Amino acid sequence: MNPTLISALAALAGALIGGLASLGSSWLTQWTQVRARTHERDRARREVLFSDFINEASRLYGDALSHEKDGVLDLVGLYAIVGRMRLISSAAVVASAERTLDAVIDAYLSPNKSLQELRLLMAEGRMNFLVDFSEAGRAELDA
Repeated sequence: MNPTLISALAALAGALIGGLASLGSSWLTQWTQVRARTHERDRARREVLFSDFINEASRLYGDALSHEKDGVLDLVGLYAIVGRMRLISSAAVVASAERTLDAVIDAYLSPNKSLQELRLLMAEGRMNFLVDFSEAGRAELDA
């Protein structure tokens, strides 16, 4: 076989292998970047959702401590946030959100609290109705 032909075929094979390696490397880099962006976007959505839930639950819990109500209109927003959590969050986060929702409902069903009673509840650690949810949410965001 002609040595010139062998050299030309070796050069073409080397260029083909180099091109395929470059293509594979570029594809892998792009795929990794898209996955990282998707993960960060999902994390940001969850963070906003968890923050909305904490704000709404805190507002309603504070209202429940000083008002007795039979109406559910104020709770609809909180139920909607829990429903959105069911779409994108883990079962542990949803379960802790439902327990928080139960605490808010229980607060509405209990008698109004005076400032003195609130101080006593805080001293006893019974005002920490968001601790389980916060821990479950943090664990999901860190995962």
